[in-house]
Amino acid sequence: MQDNQLERYSRHILLPEIEYAGQEKLLNSHALIVGAGGLGSPVAIYLASSGVGTLTVCDFDDVDLSNLQRQILHSESTIGINKAVSAKHFLNKVNLEINVIPVEGKLDIASMKKIAINADVIIDCSDNFTTRYALNQIAFDLKKPLVSGAAIKFEGQLSVFDFRNPLSPCYECLFPDTQDDQELRCSDHGVFAPLVGMIGSAQAAEAIKILLSIGETLVGSLGTLNIKSMKWQMFTVKKDPACKVCSAK
Repeated sequence: MQDNQLERYSRHILLPEIEYAGQEKLLNSHALIVGAGGLGSPVAIYLASSGVGTLTVCDFDDVDLSNLQRQILHSESTIGINKAVSAKHFLNKVNLEINVIPVEGKLDIASMKKIAINADVIIDCSDNFTTRYALNQIAFDLKKPLVSGAAIKFEGQLSVFDFRNPLSPCYECLFPDTQDDQELRCSDHGVFAPLVGMIGSAQAAEAIKILLSIGETLVGSLGTLNIKSMKWQMFTVKKDPACKVCSAK
């Protein structure tokens, strides 16, 4: 690292769990962030400021005025611009030393898998079950760790599925795909702005822990937050022996 990097990341380097070697590892890491909205905003900002060297940000949607209440990557000046491109503009201001790769199109599983194969961690910041199930399948196929978050109204949830560990459950184990799930969307039900910041920040923390192999991640656990009572609850998530994704023979 150069002198300016030693200063920039000095508060990380001071941590015995990270130090110089850990920060170097972050600089050489690649995170794939799917969704540059409410959750993707704090994820991307904290990973960029922490010095994760390459961030691939995927989002096919454009910035809308209604996004600005919670999607802190974007501003009035980027309304009408693709969210992944808007994210790159913001993140370049946060940290010019990292490489931000915006992916604007709506991708199928094969195309997303080609992008994900180069990532060290996949972070699901999407807002729909179709994408969540697809990323779960991709992460399982590629044996990549997947950090999953969701937030709606005043409630959020967070979990990690790490397919480098054959005992890890997957998203399908937690929420089996019944094909008739009713989507809860912010545009229909609303979302409390700070909630996505809290869940997204926790996703960023789990991703960095994975990249550095420090602490205990939420593999095998589901954390839920009710922000009105400010109470976290933790639930055990077990691998489903009948899961069609991770237990398929």
